[in-house]
Amino acid sequence: MGAYFEAHIEQGPILEDEGKDIGIVTDAQGQRWYEIKFTGVEAHAGPTPMKTRKDALLGAARVVDLVNKIGLDRSPLACATVGMMQIHPNSRNVIPGEVFFTVDFRHPDDAVLADMDKALREGVEKIAKDIGLQIELEQIFYYAPVPFDKSCVDAVRMGAELGGFSAREIVSGAGHDACYLAQVCPTAMIFIPCVDGISHNEIEEVHKHWSDAGGQVLLHAVLAKADETVMQK
Repeated sequence: MGAYFEAHIEQGPILEDEGKDIGIVTDAQGQRWYEIKFTGVEAHAGPTPMKTRKDALLGAARVVDLVNKIGLDRSPLACATVGMMQIHPNSRNVIPGEVFFTVDFRHPDDAVLADMDKALREGVEKIAKDIGLQIELEQIFYYAPVPFDKSCVDAVRMGAELGGFSAREIVSGAGHDACYLAQVCPTAMIFIPCVDGISHNEIEEVHKHWSDAGGQVLLHAVLAKADETVMQK
């Protein structure tokens, strides 16, 4: 393969907020995914004094706040999310004895991603110790940051200039086919705005002039890279 270009909606609000037609994607964020389980003691919500409780949900709630802080402290490129939580026994008058939840960390710099990992592990250990909980913490997925090929990125930039479109450099917060193709050939991406930055939702929407701009930039970039390949031969 000579090169690979991928056009995609941003899946975020930056381009629309700044009134830009095109996102010149320079990198894709690395990712670390975790599964965590806190185990405490199920007990009656009425007779059990507050100071003696081993509330697994209290621990999980403190980790949610910790995860949010880890992301905010490494702004603007870091993202940190607790997206799933299962509470047992999930009864209104029982102190939760077990909580399973997930953590998603993202950043384009692997060193920062490693620092986020360290902050999570240290924070989870302290939270569990303070409440008297048992911990199971496992990183289940690691995805290294992906820097896209400079010549392909420059071809996208030139395509935006040729079309007269407003553009800005941007980092992809999500994984895409381009992240995997980058392992075998020069690769870059083109972002277009989406309404209110909404994605993975039935109300996801783009305007026709945005998709037209993305198509034109894609065409210019592919032709430029094809010409470059011919010249090299």
